[in-house]
Amino acid sequence: MFYKRMLSLILLIAVAMQIEAQKNKTSPTTKVEIWKSEVIKSLEDKKKNAQEMVDMVFSFSELGFQETETSAYLTSILEKNGFTIERGIAGIPTSWMAKWGNGKPIIALGSDIDCIPKASQKPGVAYKDPIVEDAPGHGEGHNSGLPLVILSAIEVKKIMEREHISGTLVIWPGVAEELVGSKAWYIRDGYFKNVDACIFTHVGNNLSVTWGDAGDNGLVSVEFKFEGSSAHAAGAPWRGKSALDAVELMDVAWNFKREHLKPTQRSHYVITDGGDQPNVVPSKAAVWYYLRERTYEDIKSMYDDAILYATSIATMTGTKVNYQLLGTAWPGHFNKPIAEAVYKNIKTIGLPIWDSADQQLARAVQKLVNAPKKTQSGTPINGLATILDTLKGPAQFSWGSGSDDIADIAWNVPTVVFRYPSNIPGTPGHNWADGIAMATPIAHKGVVSGSKVVAATLLDMLMDTTIIANAWNYHKNVQTKEVKYTSFLESNTKPATHLNKKIMDQFRPALKKYYYDPSKYSTYLEQLGIQYPQLKKKE
Repeated sequence: MFYKRMLSLILLIAVAMQIEAQKNKTSPTTKVEIWKSEVIKSLEDKKKNAQEMVDMVFSFSELGFQETETSAYLTSILEKNGFTIERGIAGIPTSWMAKWGNGKPIIALGSDIDCIPKASQKPGVAYKDPIVEDAPGHGEGHNSGLPLVILSAIEVKKIMEREHISGTLVIWPGVAEELVGSKAWYIRDGYFKNVDACIFTHVGNNLSVTWGDAGDNGLVSVEFKFEGSSAHAAGAPWRGKSALDAVELMDVAWNFKREHLKPTQRSHYVITDGGDQPNVVPSKAAVWYYLRERTYEDIKSMYDDAILYATSIATMTGTKVNYQLLGTAWPGHFNKPIAEAVYKNIKTIGLPIWDSADQQLARAVQKLVNAPKKTQSGTPINGLATILDTLKGPAQFSWGSGSDDIADIAWNVPTVVFRYPSNIPGTPGHNWADGIAMATPIAHKGVVSGSKVVAATLLDMLMDTTIIANAWNYHKNVQTKEVKYTSFLESNTKPATHLNKKIMDQFRPALKKYYYDPSKYSTYLEQLGIQYPQLKKKE
């Protein structure tokens, strides 16, 4: 009897060893696919985590350089999950880098966190209804990107720990993206020096990624401050030197110059200081310009001309002028091999399953904002996307467009921008209406789908060394073969961290009353008393 038991035990051990040996023979490709299936399933079970993070950041509603609550909240989650945080990078109090892992490859994952002025809006309602009148709000959708990244990174980290996979995950925020005020500083100060690749996420209305020339503009953001001398505007105006005169002449001169600029240029301004009161000749006045074009050379030319105009006008008006670079971005160009790797997983994951409530809200909002019937590429706009976007290559032609300082990172490290479907097609952009979806099931579903794509792509990049090798080959021999990155920043150019402080100091006390409390409410919609979708205003 004893020998029979021993024989059975030996046979069991032999079978177990054979099974283990068979496991070890599993090809790397098969292993990756198994792990990808595992993280996709795990992320599907993280819907509550996604909803809570997205809703929480939405409720903070923080403008660029003032994202204190947002950064504290997100870094606390990362620290609880084993990431080491370096705060205040590049001299920006709300910026940070979170790292976990060891060795190569070093893969950076980022997204923006700031919101826009006067965009406060209740989510889930198909009409204008601010949470706090005139307060900032997430009318761009930047409340969703880092929650997506964090979800992805934590699940991939689990696989890396268990399977002893070499690599380092770096998570970082785009601070003050609406001011293009941080990423060029990250590059200048060396925070991406050793990074092998970067996946950047941005809210969109489909699962999409592009490569090559993005067709957008780069820019410089510059404020001109004029100083004259005050006088009684009625009693002795001849004794004054009006700084406001200088600002107005600057604006008139630049608007005349527009007819001699290429159609691709975009330039716009706001008067940040127009004096104090009409009966006092303004001793100080200021104007803030965004100067956009398609190449570094054209942007630099516009910038130099603006400085020449300002100094000349100061001479004309008997005033003095100084200027400060507040932000900058290069035109975008993104990596082909990484984009192809991302798109492969986009096709596997597919779009979220939208229910009737999601589509009802989307169509009601499209009607509200008088959305166009088709996109610029000819795709019909009718509710939320149900057909995947295609992988698009370089823009063949562009009249110029917006700007994003992720381009400064992309010209230094192989980078892609991955868009995920958390917003509604056809909205104006930079508008209160763009915030309607951003704390609803539309945003939550889009983030979960996007997190699956990023997690799957991370595993591909960690296990298939050819992806990053090919990415660098494209970066060196195609993207930067003839065009070399030159920063607009000087070594002593400081980030404009003073911007938006007064606005946030004004509105933060009122906004705090509406911060999301997940201990009391399952969703932010519930906290605000909104029955999703709310298509008509309650009488």
